[in-house]
Amino acid sequence: MKQQSTDIFENAPVPKAVILNVIPSVVSMLMVLVYNLADTFFIGRTQNAYMVAGVSIATPVFLLFMAVGMLFGIGGTSLISRLLGRGRYKDARHASAFCFWTELAIGVVAAVLVLINSRTISTMIGASSDTVGYVSEYLSIVSLGIPFLIVSNSFSNIIRAEGQAKTAMMGMILGNLTNVVLDPVMILTLGWNVAGAAWATVLGNVVSAAYYIYHILKKSTLLSISPRDYKTGNGILKGVFMIGVPASLNSMLMSLSNILINNQMKSHGDMAVAGLGVAMKVNMMVVMLLIGLGVGVQPLLGYCFGAGNKKRYMEALKFSTVLAVCTSLVMTVLCYIGAEPLVKAFIGNAAHEAYEYGIKFARIYIYSGPIMGILFVYINAIQSIGAALPALILNISRQGLIYIPFLFIFRFVFDTPQMLAAAQPVTDYCAATLAVILFLTSYKKYFNRHTGSIPQKSGESESDTI
Repeated sequence: MKQQSTDIFENAPVPKAVILNVIPSVVSMLMVLVYNLADTFFIGRTQNAYMVAGVSIATPVFLLFMAVGMLFGIGGTSLISRLLGRGRYKDARHASAFCFWTELAIGVVAAVLVLINSRTISTMIGASSDTVGYVSEYLSIVSLGIPFLIVSNSFSNIIRAEGQAKTAMMGMILGNLTNVVLDPVMILTLGWNVAGAAWATVLGNVVSAAYYIYHILKKSTLLSISPRDYKTGNGILKGVFMIGVPASLNSMLMSLSNILINNQMKSHGDMAVAGLGVAMKVNMMVVMLLIGLGVGVQPLLGYCFGAGNKKRYMEALKFSTVLAVCTSLVMTVLCYIGAEPLVKAFIGNAAHEAYEYGIKFARIYIYSGPIMGILFVYINAIQSIGAALPALILNISRQGLIYIPFLFIFRFVFDTPQMLAAAQPVTDYCAATLAVILFLTSYKKYFNRHTGSIPQKSGESESDTI
C-alpha cells in the first residue's frame, strides 16, 4: 500500500528530500501571505483608514479558527507521518478521517456562534465606535466560511504526510488565487468594500477545501475521509491532540495577543491601530516564508523518526537549519529596506498618520527576522518527534507566557506606541532560544523511547509509542 511519493522520505539525498518538501510548502505559505495581504491592500485603495483598521482588528478571530485547522493539521501530520514510517497504513486512514469529521463539526458550531454574536465579538476584540460596524460586517460574512477555512488549513498540512507536497501546494494556490482575483472585483469594481473582502475570503476557502476533498476521495490511497474510517481509539485521538493542541495554542495565543495589543494600542488612536495592522502584514512576509520552511520539513523529520533513522533525521535538521538562517537574513534586509514602499502599498496616502505609524512599526517588527527561521524549524522538529510536553511549553510561551508579560511591562514602563510594538521582537529572541534548548533536551530522550520496539500492526496498542 506504500506510495512511491514516500520514497523521497527514505531514499532521496537529504538536500533533495528537504528541498522537494520545503518548496511546495513555502509556495503554499506565500500564497497564504498573498491571500492575507490582498484584503488589506485592496481595502487600502478605498483611502479609508477606518476600513483598514476594521479588517486588521477582525484578523485575530480569523487566526483563532486557523488555529483549529492547525490543531488537526499539525497534530494529524505528525501522527500520520509517524504511522506511515512504521508501516501502519490502516491507522493512518483512521487518523485522517478522525481529523476531517471532528474539525468539520467544530467549524459548523463556530460559524453559528460567530454569526449570532458578531457585534459583541467586535467590541471585545478592540473595535471602536468608528470601526465596530466594519468589523462586525466582516465577521458576519466570514463566519459562513469557517468550516471551509478549518478544513483547508488542516488538510493543506495532512496531505503532506503522504508525500504529496505539490498537491498540498496546489490546493492553497487555487484557494488563494480565487481570493486575490475576487478582491478587486468585489471591493473596488462592485463597491462592496469590507463585505467584498469578506466574500472573497469565504469563496477562496471553499475552493481550497473542495480541492483537498476531491483529492482524498479520488486519488489518495493512504488517507481517508470516509465516515466508516472514523475512529478515535488505538491512540489516534491522543496522537493528534498531544501535538495538535500545543501547535494550535500558539496560533490561539497569537490571536489573543493581537487582541491585547490592539486594545493597548487603541489608547493611541485608531490610526496607530491601522498602522500596526499594516506593519503586521509586512512582517508576515518573513514569518510566512519561514513557517513554510519549518512546516515543509516536518513530514520528512517525522517519517525518519517513525522509521528510527536517527542519522538521516539529524542530516535533514542540520540542512534545514542552515537554509532557514540564510533565508532569514536575506528577508530581514529586504523588508527593512523596503518598509516604506511596502507600507505605502497598503495605506496609499503617504501623508496619512497611519502611514507614519506603519513604517515605524514595520521596522521594529523586522528586528526579529534573523532568528525566525531557527524558531520555526525547531518548533517543527520538536513536533516531529511527538515531544508533547516540550511542544506545549514552547507554543504557550511565544505568544503567551513570554509575550503577554512583556507587552504589559512595556505598557507600564514606557507607554509609547513604538515600545508596545517592540514587545514582539524581544519575545521572538527569547522564544528562539527556548526552542533550541527544548529540542536539545528532548532529542535523545524521545529517540531512545520511541525506537527499538515499534508496533507494526494497526491492532496493536499505540499508547506508549505515538
